[in-house]
Formats: sequence, structure tokens, C-alpha cells
Amino acid sequence: MIDGKDMTATLPAVAPRDADGTLRADYVAEVVKALDAGNAAALGELVGELHEADAGAVLEALDPELRPRLIALMGSAFDFTALTHVDHTTREEILDELPPETVAEGVRELDSDDAVAILEDLPKEDQAEILEQLPPIERIALKRSLDYPEYSAGRRMQDEFIAVGPDWTVGQTIDYMRETPDLPERFWEIYVVDGERRLTGVVALDRLLRTKRPVPIRDLFEEDMRPVKATDDQEEVARLFERYDLVSAPVVNDDNRLVGVITFDDIVDVIEEEAEEDIKALGGVSGEEELSDSVWTITKSRFPWLLANLFTALVSAWVISNFEGSIAKMVSLAVLMPIVASMGGNAGTQTMTVTVRALATRELSSANATRIIRRELMVGIFNGLAFATILGVVAALWFHVTDLGLVIGLAMVTVLTAAALGGILIPLVLTKLGVDPAVSSGPFVTTITDVVGFLSFLGIATIWFGLR
Repeated sequence: MIDGKDMTATLPAVAPRDADGTLRADYVAEVVKALDAGNAAALGELVGELHEADAGAVLEALDPELRPRLIALMGSAFDFTALTHVDHTTREEILDELPPETVAEGVRELDSDDAVAILEDLPKEDQAEILEQLPPIERIALKRSLDYPEYSAGRRMQDEFIAVGPDWTVGQTIDYMRETPDLPERFWEIYVVDGERRLTGVVALDRLLRTKRPVPIRDLFEEDMRPVKATDDQEEVARLFERYDLVSAPVVNDDNRLVGVITFDDIVDVIEEEAEEDIKALGGVSGEEELSDSVWTITKSRFPWLLANLFTALVSAWVISNFEGSIAKMVSLAVLMPIVASMGGNAGTQTMTVTVRALATRELSSANATRIIRRELMVGIFNGLAFATILGVVAALWFHVTDLGLVIGLAMVTVLTAAALGGILIPLVLTKLGVDPAVSSGPFVTTITDVVGFLSFLGIATIWFGLR
């Protein structure tokens, strides 16, 4: 947090959020009014004491040209941590408008993981320009983190941590923490390293504080530490936290030297980002798409998915065109066939969604794949029989043709069974091929359910009623 905030300032006269947590329009209007008037004092009262998450929400609510003005007017009272709570597009737009020295001064006061989060989306030349404004030690530390692969633990870790030698006593460690000014803002564990900074153990803070001062650290530390490599994918690290209920984890390099620590608040962000990315992908939306993106950016992002769906629609239309004669002779087929395809599409999407999420969380693997496939097949058959009965009765009563109910019932069993198999087998096959199933499964499943739905219903009807 940047020095200079008046911690005794009064709360803003207008509350920033409603009871349901949404940002108040009248509060944003007051902020805009202060910005238009260039009133730094009023702006400080409104925004100066906000939590960084709320300050980030205010930035996103403002028009783009007002965001850098807010930061400039607030000066050293602006907490740059707020920029970690805005979307990537908004952050890039703000940073593009700020002088490098302003950004450098802001990130200097942040934890290293927050500083990296702000800088990592910038072009390399802009990063270099900002890093040049920093003292050598801070510049080297941030550059090292930025050199790790994107979406890796090295990008998420903070390099502020407490490490002591195994020969230290509890008393020495406590005194060190009391006397050292540059400790992490929050920490839960103390790490034990050897003379070459190699990680050898970890001591929980609560255990340290309950132990007498003369006890050596080597008598306290645990060797079961669950360390992560700096190059490990952030999603794998998130699963480790979830599996073992971790609060923090040490980050080591290839030589097992301690280089940082990753904490649960960073993991919460990772889980949210990965879940959001999967949800968007299932809907055919790029994981990079933000609410603040331009019309042209969103149009380009969504075009490939819509093009794939156009292809599936053309395939379905071609299948229907082969039964023009049957439809002409029995108009009720044209009325009922969208129902069959729609039910198949919905069933396929249900199975696909569950499968993609299970693959992402590693709940579905080769160890249980056969059992899950068999389960989904049985679900498809049972739902098919149930809806075959319902729709068969509706069709027979609607068109007064008993056989039509039997035909659509057979088609319903066929398409829901195919939807269940397609919804699970397609993501599994794509995963085996190294393709992200969240991104690619949708068009394939849609094609299968539409084609099987139209083909089964129109084909069975043509044969049953002799419409050729």
C-alpha cells in the first residue's frame, strides 16, 4: 500500500455499494463530479479509504478517459493494488495513459505478486521502461518473476517470505521477526533452508509461538511441505491447494532453492479465472474476452465459434433435404423434428458440461472412464424411454396418429442415447489428442445430436409409413 494515506479520514458521505454488493450509481456520480471539478480533497474522501477491490470497481465503472485522471489527482494516496482488481483490458488502457515513473512508484509499494500481475500484460518494451525506474534489487526480483512462463507458479508467487537456518532457536526467530521491518504483510509459515538456500522444512507459525524460546528450529520443522516448482502450471498448483487444504506453499527452482511463496488468496484468483475460462469456452466465447473490450475485438473473438455452428447447421440442413419427399407427404414431421433435435442438443450439452468440468478437475480419468461412460449411457437410455413415452403420447393425441407416437418415441431413445455417448466420448477423445475439450467439444456434440436427431426421426418415419 502506498504511503501517505490519511487513515483517520472519514468514510464517504455516499456508501459505495448497495446491500447486495453492487456499486451505487449515485456514488459513481459523486466521483465523476469530483473528477470533473478537479477536487482532489473530495476525491480523497470518496475513494481514499476504499478497499482496493472497491477502488478497482470504481475504476471499471468510470469512462476510460477519467481513470488516469483519478490516479493523477489522488497521487500517492492511490493504492495501485486496485489495478489487480480490474480486468486486463481496463488495466492495459490505464497503464498506457500513465507515465512510467508513476507506475514504477506505484508498484514499488506492492507485494511482488501484485506488481507482477500489473506488469505482466504490458509489452516487453513498456515493462523494461517501468523496471528501469526501480532500484536494482527490486528490478531484478520483478524481472525474474516476469521471466517465468505465463500462468506458472513463478508468476503467482511473492518473493517476500521468512527463511531461517535449522540451527536457529525459536527465540532467535521471534526476535528476527520483531526487528526486521520488511516482513511479508501476512504469513502463516516459516521456511527452513540450508546454507545454499535449499528448502529443508517448514514450521507453522502457530507451532512456533507455542514453543519455548531455547528450542532449535530443527526440532520443529516438518519435511512434508508440498513445495511447488516455479515453472508448474498455476492450475496444477490450485489442485494441490484444494487436495491438501493448503494455506500457502513454498516455491522452489530446479535446484530446490527457495524462491518464493504462493498463498491461498492467489489460488482463489486462479480457480476463479480457470472456471470463468471454462464457462466462456463452453459458450463459444474466448477466455480473454472482457466486458470492457471493444465491439471489433468481441466480434473477431466470437466469429470462429459462430462459423463452426454455421457448418453444423448446414450439415443438419443437408440431412433434412434428403427427406423432402417424406416431409411433403406428412407435414407433421416438419412440426415434430425440431423437438427431437432440440432434446438431443440439450442432453448432449448436459453430459458434455459435466464431462469437461470433471476432466478439468481430474475427477474423470482412465481409472474410472469406463464406469462413467457406462453410467452416462444408461442415463441416456432411461431419459430416452421416459421422454419417448411423454412425447409419443403428445404426438399421437396431437395428430391423431398412434404410429406417429411410436416413431417419435423410437427417435427420442436413439437421439438421447447418442447425445449421452457423444457428450462424454468427444471430450475424452479431444483430451487424448491434446485439444482443450472446453473449447472444441461444442460443435462436434451439436453436429452429432442434430444429425442423429433428424436422421433417426425422419428415417424411421419414412420406413414406418412407407413415404418413399
